[in-house]
Amino acid sequence: QVQLVESGGGSVQSGGSLSLSCAALGYTYNNYYMGWFRQAPGKEREGVAAINRDGTTAYADSGKGRFTISRDSAKNTLYLRMNSLRPEDTAMYYCATNPGYSSADYLLRPDIYTYWGQGTQVTVSS
Repeated sequence: QVQLVESGGGSVQSGGSLSLSCAALGYTYNNYYMGWFRQAPGKEREGVAAINRDGTTAYADSGKGRFTISRDSAKNTLYLRMNSLRPEDTAMYYCATNPGYSSADYLLRPDIYTYWGQGTQVTVSS
């Protein structure tokens, strides 16, 4: 059974940094693509960053130059490093995964992911 467990959220001031982690359990990690998504109150869930099994990545414009996605295959863990955080980055952040490979054009679409974590809250104050 696929299980994703996020951690690393918290509260920071504007301009600060946070690193999120997502431990992936119950499947062959390297045969999946994975992504980070976020959802603020009253808004739709949106893609933040994603990575294919071959290491290719995709980033939402909102996070380009500030966020970095990475994965450690040995630890079955996905990471999101977030720098220069802004109040508008405040949201619940979710890790997601799906078997196979996706074109980079689609990697940030929530509807192509099957498995989701429970989320970790990120709050950025001004």
